[in-house]
Amino acid sequence: MSVPFNAQQGPILVEAFLEGPTATVKLLLIVDSGSTRTLIHTPRLVLAGHDPSQAVLHEQIVTASQIETCPVVFTKRFLALGQQRTGVSVLGHTLPAAAGVDGVLGLDFFRGLTLTLDFRKGEIELV
Repeated sequence: MSVPFNAQQGPILVEAFLEGPTATVKLLLIVDSGSTRTLIHTPRLVLAGHDPSQAVLHEQIVTASQIETCPVVFTKRFLALGQQRTGVSVLGHTLPAAAGVDGVLGLDFFRGLTLTLDFRKGEIELV
């Protein structure tokens, strides 16, 4: 399944769906092959019925300015780029409003698959 993106400017943005205990939430994520983990804006996790403040596991991430500790949240179902996963763990993090996205789709989601970025066609494909 190929998904179009704007190859002329800005980051590569894709839609995703996160199913939590009480709701399914539509997300807009930045594809980031430099990020080892998928990270979701904490209020979006809460909207799906997760409570990141009750997370048992935490992981540290390195941002542009500091090291931060993020809660690990296990989703019921996660769908992006035509790939559906169950029981996927994501990190919760509060993003600035200026980010304009709901998170980052990281390498953990791409592992074991073939990711193709075609900048001539402006298409991204994950198989």
